[in-house]
Amino acid sequence: MKGALLVAGTTSDAGKSVVVAGLCRMLARRGVRVAPFKAQNMSNNSVVTPEGGEIGRAQALQAQACGLEPGVRFNPVLLKPGSDRRSQLVVRGKAVGSVGARDYFQHRQELRAVVAAELASLRAEFDVVICEGAGSPAEINLRATDLANMGLAQEAELPVLLVGDIDRGGVLAHLFGTVAILEPEDQQLISGFVINKFRGDVELLRPGLDRLTELTGRPTLGVIPYTDDLWIDAEDSLGTVSDAPVGRPRPPVGTEWLTVAAVRLPRISNSTDVEALACEPGVSVRWVSEPSRLADADLVVLPGSKATVSDLEWLRRSGIADAMHARARAGGPILGICGGYQMLGRRIVDQVESGAGSVDGLGLLELDIEFADPKVLRRSSGHADAGMPVAGYEIHHGRVVHTGDPAWLAIDGAPEGSVRAAIWGTHLHGLLESDEFRRAWLRSVAVAAGRTGFVVAEDVSVAEVRSAQLDLLADLIEHHLDTTLIERLLTEGAPAGLPTLHTQPIAASQA
Repeated sequence: MKGALLVAGTTSDAGKSVVVAGLCRMLARRGVRVAPFKAQNMSNNSVVTPEGGEIGRAQALQAQACGLEPGVRFNPVLLKPGSDRRSQLVVRGKAVGSVGARDYFQHRQELRAVVAAELASLRAEFDVVICEGAGSPAEINLRATDLANMGLAQEAELPVLLVGDIDRGGVLAHLFGTVAILEPEDQQLISGFVINKFRGDVELLRPGLDRLTELTGRPTLGVIPYTDDLWIDAEDSLGTVSDAPVGRPRPPVGTEWLTVAAVRLPRISNSTDVEALACEPGVSVRWVSEPSRLADADLVVLPGSKATVSDLEWLRRSGIADAMHARARAGGPILGICGGYQMLGRRIVDQVESGAGSVDGLGLLELDIEFADPKVLRRSSGHADAGMPVAGYEIHHGRVVHTGDPAWLAIDGAPEGSVRAAIWGTHLHGLLESDEFRRAWLRSVAVAAGRTGFVVAEDVSVAEVRSAQLDLLADLIEHHLDTTLIERLLTEGAPAGLPTLHTQPIAASQA
């Protein structure tokens, strides 16, 4: 088998990432040499690759589905929003500046060449490349500069599977309308539909699917059922909903639960850090965005941020900063990760990200931070108390220029992070995926919170949970999609002579 295809979506969060991961895992299990590819991603959930680059976290998960280490080729262009109007532009794993929507267009020719070269190199090395679109191809206002949807499909001659999320409602109209709004040459590449997150009897949907085929001349390759078990490694931090649980909390091993309030910052990054906690039986993790939700939590997590100074100001405006001070005075456990760690300190000097200069932190740790270029991008490993191994990765501009608190960890032989009573801070993303360390630390949290009835499970492996989710995705693809037709699209491309759907133009006299 040799070929490539593009998985596009009618909307953001339609299921493109999970379908790509499932296809990659399914093919890898069959012995196919397969790789993922997302030309351009917009997400603040990212990871550091072995070569020291930065890519979207979803592409790292897709690489794992293929049995590969993450690499910058899998996501050559990454946009990390720092405000509503500007994003950090990361090309081939390295930040090259900050761009707005208009000046980003000035980079399109250079970026198009980068995308084409990386995809060509993957297609030469692997049997199959499964590409993921971005947003929706129906965003025709962006078609002229598109790098990730129909622009990519046209340049690389890729057949396109269009995924729609039925849980949102109106999925048949979304699928039909997405095809109809495209130019005829783009329509010719839309080769079939996939419906995601279906609940109920699929036979009740069948007449609608048949009519969709009659109207478009394109088949629905399958209907993927909704499942509660898919939640780890969320693609988009915008999907973190306040007061919503993270994962699927399982009953405690002991007699008490441990409750975790994760602060839903406006510009949150690497929101997936708390998912390791949610893997534990008896640990209930929820996103919160107002101060009353902190009062009864056993642990408060202040996660990373792409706009540290701005999000720190939001903490003060929202009243959460005051709630955290009250919590610290009472000895309540607090964990800060990366940007959240920096906010816990005394002072932040930032002329790089916000240009705000010197800003007072929350003052809960004796810590001074100064932002500088270049961005720190590295995988790190080391030890915690009693020699327990820890590992993770760092993505930050802020450097520790002073700390008066004991170090929490020893990373690559150097002290890292801070601890004061029941307040912990670290720059290390992914730290809580170190299973032995996480268990020991949760015991400390439970003691500080007075949860004597909470018992840590001894057999939870975050890596195994993630692998099981990838296998579940592959099983869903195997059982619910027409994999024979998918293989034909990979080897033969889009079918010739697909119908063009015509929309009625507005007459000039009516415009």
